[in-house]
Amino acid sequence: MTAKQLADRLQVSERTIYRDMQDLSLSGIPIESEAGVGYMLRHSLDVPPIMFDSNELEAIVLGVKMIKAWSGNELSQSAETALDKIEASIPKELRKNIESSKLFVPAFAINSLHKANFESLRQSINNKRVVKVSYQKLDGETSQRLLRPLGLYYWGKVWTLVAWCSLRKAFRVFRVDRIIKLEVTDNQFQDMPGQSLDDYIEIQKRLYQTHSDFDENMNYGQ
Repeated sequence: MTAKQLADRLQVSERTIYRDMQDLSLSGIPIESEAGVGYMLRHSLDVPPIMFDSNELEAIVLGVKMIKAWSGNELSQSAETALDKIEASIPKELRKNIESSKLFVPAFAINSLHKANFESLRQSINNKRVVKVSYQKLDGETSQRLLRPLGLYYWGKVWTLVAWCSLRKAFRVFRVDRIIKLEVTDNQFQDMPGQSLDDYIEIQKRLYQTHSDFDENMNYGQ
């Protein structure tokens, strides 16, 4: 195949093909080239699959179980599919390690509404969509908020949403299990200076360094 054919197929520049072919050749891949003919791979070549040891596999299985128990349905299904692909590519003796794992994650942590809200928030973060929520605070009072969702954190018992709140014009943290109604709007947002997740993290770092009770400063839904 010529560099042009490869570039067209991979949708990159011919210069990229020249550079990558040189890198592959230097790494020991038996690629030959001839002017007017193109690149040739005369001998079959097997690239060894990624291999995990038993501890790595158990860590992956545990992670999948956690995602299935504590996140949304779509992410749960994706984790299960990823595990199926890994299982299909590893030797038979290692597959037994996946099946015989004695690490369990009970799946009662999140109810169906919580799972649905988690999935909507995850997608809204990825797509930068403004969300409208009805939120019940710890004292039972309900408020309506227009939020720019920025990140989701799991604390062992609950998921929390970090968002920029249009009502307070500041960062606020909301417990996902206290969101009683959620609507994803068509409005997209862009990260503004001082209003991004990185900005929030920097603020929390400073608070953590100066306050002993970190949880008190999170102001859930205030």
